[in-house]
Amino acid sequence: MNELKRFEDMQYVRPDFVRLKQLYERLNARLLEAKTYAEVKACILEEEEISSHLHTMGTLAMVRHTIDTTDQFYEAEEEFFNHEYPELMPYAQQFGLNLLNSPFKADIDKEYGEQFLKAVKLSADCFSEKNISLMQEESDLVNRYQRLTSACKILFDGGEHNLYGILKYFSDPDREVRKAAAKKYAEFFEANDAEFGEIFDKLVKIRHQMGVNMGFEDFVPLGYMQQGRMDYDEKDVAAFRAQVLETLVPFCEEIYKAQAKRIGVDKIRYYDEQLIFTDGNAVPIGDREYLVEQARKMYHDMSAETGEFIDFMLEHGLMDLDNKPNKAPTGYMTTFNDYKAPFVYSCFNGTTGDVDVLTHEMGHAFAGYMAMRHQPLQAMWSEPTDIAEIHSMSMEQFAYPYAELFFGDKADKYRFQHLQEALTFIPFGVAVDEFQHVVYKNPEMTPNERTAAWKALEEKYMPWRDYGDDNEFFTRGGWWYHKLHIFHYPFYYINYTLTSMGALEFKSKQAQDKAKCWADYMTLCKVGGSLGYLETLKAANLANPFEKGSVQRAVGYAIDILRAELNKENMK
Repeated sequence: MNELKRFEDMQYVRPDFVRLKQLYERLNARLLEAKTYAEVKACILEEEEISSHLHTMGTLAMVRHTIDTTDQFYEAEEEFFNHEYPELMPYAQQFGLNLLNSPFKADIDKEYGEQFLKAVKLSADCFSEKNISLMQEESDLVNRYQRLTSACKILFDGGEHNLYGILKYFSDPDREVRKAAAKKYAEFFEANDAEFGEIFDKLVKIRHQMGVNMGFEDFVPLGYMQQGRMDYDEKDVAAFRAQVLETLVPFCEEIYKAQAKRIGVDKIRYYDEQLIFTDGNAVPIGDREYLVEQARKMYHDMSAETGEFIDFMLEHGLMDLDNKPNKAPTGYMTTFNDYKAPFVYSCFNGTTGDVDVLTHEMGHAFAGYMAMRHQPLQAMWSEPTDIAEIHSMSMEQFAYPYAELFFGDKADKYRFQHLQEALTFIPFGVAVDEFQHVVYKNPEMTPNERTAAWKALEEKYMPWRDYGDDNEFFTRGGWWYHKLHIFHYPFYYINYTLTSMGALEFKSKQAQDKAKCWADYMTLCKVGGSLGYLETLKAANLANPFEKGSVQRAVGYAIDILRAELNKENMK
């Protein structure tokens, strides 16, 4: 592992892709000529070094570009990566194919577990050289979407705000302020309607052609493969969405009716949804520096491992959290593999979301930190995407006992509103997933038809959603434009809902047996990507979310907590 000082001291050096192709050619030749397993293992470890450094440089360029999207150097470097990396993929894929055809496969399975080569095979199965130019076009379009959203400047309340900054007004106690902020938010997307529609239209058609090039009727099977899914298919996901529709949607309607009464409005409009209490939601009681210090205290109290982790993150400056002009409006965790270092990015805006970053994204980062120190290969550091969000969403729940550190005497408010949002989010999450199935199954839909499809799904999964009388753009279905994942990461979003089940299971487990709950969570983090989806759930003693009745069982404890609070309100 390379010596790490601080993030700002990391040196970026543009990789030489011509040399990298030559390195892979020599490595592939050695692998084919290997006479012993020791020689095969040496090739595996050398490829690890090559891919680790390439990943680190690519990630460094991406992070520095999102921190300042006007930085022309890193914009050019990210574009360079997006164009050159697909050209390298056939060489890396050939290395994987040679491993799959090696006479020493059994030895590889014995040392690294069967999941390693299964992941290699899946990666090979979802790649075709026919798609290289399409992958490059796809990256250009995704970057175009990011530039468009990052350049947003909304004049409101005497200041200039980006998309993250304006969101804090959605929970203002003054309804007219909320309504005005929501209108400004909608105006940005409406003003760019044609460009958003064009970008996504091109993305759909490019991805459809990728699927066809792989021998599929459409992009959907390839999209699932790109998400690393081996244990279930779209029929299982559809059955899960049906459970959400039956179990959660009616309860969410109940929640919003109670909320309307609580905040004194006749009916919840979409600009009311984020105001949980009439006198205002819980908000963090300090600035970024204060909140990070409270997070340090929390993680030190939580466990020895989380204490070590937060010290590592702070010592090496592995967070960029302040909201700044030209900063990409998103939040994420990524890793610098050369240093076995996670990195957390966000745009703090003075809402509960700031604390959620210090739990959610830091939950991702902690899982990465542990996997990188317990799994022998990079390929086993990253868990399946449908497991990854369990780490983050569970950490949000584990932080409940520490809410006073961040919210003072409003801690109970925070716990209530966070738990409510954890449940009301799920119908939106499955709507995003079904929307993607609709559009990729019907690639010839027009932008207006896609917007109408989103509107129909809102009516199905969010029947309470009402945009009011003066927001025609969102009323006809323009809300989906704001969701970055739809443009960037097709078929990822269902992961947030599947993993919500695991997180809410952990919440219930914590109430029953805190020590055992934490032991299961640590197992989940250390497993990384060394096991498949269902195997990982089993190792952490979590249920399969596709089994009939699983949604009710997973969310039942949280529903009981919220319903008890609603009953108290009704008795007043």
